[in-house]
Amino acid sequence: MENLISMRDLSKEETLDILKNAENIEKGRSLPNLQGKLAALLFFEPSTRTQFSFDTAMKRMNGNTIIMSGSKHTSQQKGETFADTLKTIAQYSDIIIIRSPIEGSARFAAEVVDIPVVNAGDGSNQHPTQALLDLYSIKKTQGTLENLKIGLAGDLRFGRTVHSLAQALSNFNVEFEFISPSFLQMPKNIKEDLLDKNISFEESTEIEGNINDLDILYVTRIQKERFADPEDFEKVKNSYVLKKNMLDDVKNNFRIMHPLPRVNEIDTEVDNTKYAYYFTQAKNGVFTRQSIISMLLGEV
Repeated sequence: MENLISMRDLSKEETLDILKNAENIEKGRSLPNLQGKLAALLFFEPSTRTQFSFDTAMKRMNGNTIIMSGSKHTSQQKGETFADTLKTIAQYSDIIIIRSPIEGSARFAAEVVDIPVVNAGDGSNQHPTQALLDLYSIKKTQGTLENLKIGLAGDLRFGRTVHSLAQALSNFNVEFEFISPSFLQMPKNIKEDLLDKNISFEESTEIEGNINDLDILYVTRIQKERFADPEDFEKVKNSYVLKKNMLDDVKNNFRIMHPLPRVNEIDTEVDNTKYAYYFTQAKNGVFTRQSIISMLLGEV
């Protein structure tokens, strides 16, 4: 593994190696030391959890970070090309972690520089490190990644987290329930990939009545920033609100996940149930990103 750009680039074995390394780090069996290493965090799009967890992950391994938030105060405002910006930053750092609203930007970066590149989200395309921390969270709550029924609910069209997670889970024997407004269904290419791997899925438009046989319900917000037409967003916003009384008949091992930020798609009353896992899920991001960085830098 030279870069981490898409879940398509990882085999099942490589995925399990990353998760095992994350577990070893969390349990203190592995203590990667990145003293003297520097990660460049290039975030051209707003972020809380991803940026902070990468920063935390690097510093907990005795490494350091430099952070670019947006391009407003960079030489790109003077006309410098994106490629030249990347090549310059690669002279100062050992690894580049990039988030951009432009699909394909991380792969382009990996082709331009000669240090490892991690995709921290490129438009509505991919978010592989989120998918890996999601897998780690599922494995911790269920004890396995095999033979599970996973519900993905919300914005499945523009939600890069669910795109990466569906592809990641396609390496395991799972079954999906896709819950979304018809306008926001899972993209055709991802559904075709699942069918090619004999992964079954059903599609529905309502949460209520479709979660009682699930092991995991992964909820995403309706992403206003991805809509070209504000009227289209107004039609589907607040499509789903998961409420506490909807959980009366769920399975005992059932857990609710969310990549966050939450807007109003999960009622805050749900937070106090044993099924809510989304804040612990965010914590798992540190261990998983420690694993990814240390493996890419050969410090496992």
